[in-house]
Amino acid sequence: MILPPLSLYIHIPWCVQKCPYCDFNSHAVKNGIPEDQYIAAMLKDLQQDLPLVQGRKIQSIFFGGGTPSIFSAQAIDKILRGVKSLVQLDELCEITLEANPGTLDNQKFTGFKQAGVNRFSIGVQSFQADKLTQLGRIHNPLQAQQAAQLATQLKLNSFNIDLMHGLPAQSVEDALFDLQRAIDLAPPHLSWYQLTIEPNTLFASKPPTLPLDETLWKIQQQGQALLAKHGYSQYEISAYSKNNHQSKHNLNYWRFGDYLAIGCGAHGKITRAERNEIFRYEKIKHPKGYMQAAKEFNYKTHLVAKEERIFEFFMNRFRLFEACEQLDFENLTGLHVNTINTMIQQAADKELIDVTKSHWQVTQHGHRYLNDLLEIFV
Repeated sequence: MILPPLSLYIHIPWCVQKCPYCDFNSHAVKNGIPEDQYIAAMLKDLQQDLPLVQGRKIQSIFFGGGTPSIFSAQAIDKILRGVKSLVQLDELCEITLEANPGTLDNQKFTGFKQAGVNRFSIGVQSFQADKLTQLGRIHNPLQAQQAAQLATQLKLNSFNIDLMHGLPAQSVEDALFDLQRAIDLAPPHLSWYQLTIEPNTLFASKPPTLPLDETLWKIQQQGQALLAKHGYSQYEISAYSKNNHQSKHNLNYWRFGDYLAIGCGAHGKITRAERNEIFRYEKIKHPKGYMQAAKEFNYKTHLVAKEERIFEFFMNRFRLFEACEQLDFENLTGLHVNTINTMIQQAADKELIDVTKSHWQVTQHGHRYLNDLLEIFV
């Protein structure tokens, strides 16, 4: 077993309003945001987590939420200065901030860049006003377009547009219109994924009418063809990039890397190679409780059993379109490859993966029926 690369996730829990499809730990702003108090808690949280770093440099930082761009540029600067005072960043560290077009302007965008953010992930979701209203988004199509144009003008390392398909009553033409609008803005990276109804959301209690499976399949097929035509390479189930602009942070997740996590409700994963251990942890969920924590920020910790590591590894790794080196399984799970020979053979017999002496490669059939493939490794 070896120590994998290390990333840092920073959770900003507040947003202007809760979207009906969102199941993340987020809270609508009511009486202002206690930026200084929350930042102080997060840096104390990170300080407590320092033993988990184990001599590694941070390869990527991701501000998620909620709506991180609801914070001031000064607050993001303060956070990053505090982080750099506690841990070492790799010289090519990717620092991503999720941004809602409804909370951005030129001055704020520039301030985030000056603070050290070198990649934005812009939550557009749709370029059609009626769809944005259905999704509870606070921005309009023009603001979405302007946010992408501002990101281009700033000449960042990269930026991403987040786009959904399979929206309520969405036709194939509607979905392709949205996708073409996003492509026209020339983001180096596109996250294009299907809306799913998650438990404990407004959509779960009042489900909208979603497109039929036949429509969803047409959207997927025609959308992927459109992306390929414009030079976007699919490297993960819902991620497409140009010219090697893959998200370093998400790649680390999918390659079964480690990540520290600070902020209320944030989830982390850490390897202790010398003990042949992997554990996951979750921080206190509610902002008030998190900021008032006297000593311990962890809400719960789970030691990942050896049998669980098999599924967790492949659940992440088989989302990627690149071949998986068999040695990675041994190095990152601490298990011998022989322990999964029967599972691998079963997946190969069903033509869900191709097997060589050194690699496993998910087939086109396997990507289409990914859930069937993953069930083999449960």
